[in-house]
Amino acid sequence: MRILLPLLALTGIVLMIIGRAVGPEWLCLLGKPLPIVALLLWLRQAPAGPYRLWIACGLALSMLGDLLLEWPADLFAFGLGAFLLAHLAYLVAYLGSSRRLAPGALLLAVVVSGSMFSVLASAGLGGLLVPVAFYSLAIGCMLWRALARLGDTAITRQSAWLAAIGALLFVLSDSLIGINRFVLPFEGAGVAILLSYWLGQFGIAASAMRHAPQLDASVASPASLR
Repeated sequence: MRILLPLLALTGIVLMIIGRAVGPEWLCLLGKPLPIVALLLWLRQAPAGPYRLWIACGLALSMLGDLLLEWPADLFAFGLGAFLLAHLAYLVAYLGSSRRLAPGALLLAVVVSGSMFSVLASAGLGGLLVPVAFYSLAIGCMLWRALARLGDTAITRQSAWLAAIGALLFVLSDSLIGINRFVLPFEGAGVAILLSYWLGQFGIAASAMRHAPQLDASVASPASLR
């Protein structure tokens, strides 16, 4: 399994590279979900509990979003909806392990998500303005709760940092998609988007491997609210 899962992910990456470079396009449809499939299979080795469950839901919804975005027809709005639900699943996972207010993390998340929405809105989103606004809000909330775990002493340091870095990379990937699609297409966008996306998802999945499920119940204690 240690060899098969990296090979599965690598196969998906190779298929994506070939599909984008020389075609046919269906190679991208086949290859893009494979790294997420590998992460879902790897996640089965993580400690069981609500955190692993919600991270798995987020990965599965992300895989659905991958398929919708790569589909030959223009299903961007549906892909956006799938990734919106993925962010909400990660948000529930993070809330389940820490309820710290973390005002510094909140401020950073507001700046990041607000800036992203402002840049995209300035380019003109038409009918996507409201969906993108909700998406930006969801991203901001997810990022806030991921960063808030960094200061919670009840959470293992490895899990907190992996989730925070993964969330930041996921947000970066979404921002690059929006900029490339609505603001200013740029060379190398595909590589930058996929690299940040896959690394972000890896970090989020890896945070579940280091998570202690028995600590989920501690979020209701007064100490976890500081």
